[in-house]
Amino acid sequence: MITDSVTLLVIFVLAAFVGYEVISKVPSILHTPLMSGSNAIHGIILAGAMVVAGYAHGTLQTILAAVAVFLATGNIVGGAVVTDRMLGMFKGRQPGRPGGGAAKEGGAEKAGADKAAGR
Repeated sequence: MITDSVTLLVIFVLAAFVGYEVISKVPSILHTPLMSGSNAIHGIILAGAMVVAGYAHGTLQTILAAVAVFLATGNIVGGAVVTDRMLGMFKGRQPGRPGGGAAKEGGAEKAGADKAAGR
């Protein structure tokens, strides 16, 4: 039993070090696409967390499983929001949207009228 726990702890620590080294080498321009992709993987983690919640025995296991389901769900939603925002940056300017291509209400026409009126 102790050797299994030590083995699992060693694997966890090594995975943490490898994960830190891999993520620290990512250039900033790739950060958002990489994070949105990794957040999409949390769908698999959510499915696993729900399976674990189904096999939970006892209060502690049930609480930990519920926390895992909650956190995975939050990460999926956050990943979808980040991905939508990132894709929104690549869309062309559309009329009627803030910063769009159409003249804003009271834009150039109003400025010209104000100038002609001496305002």
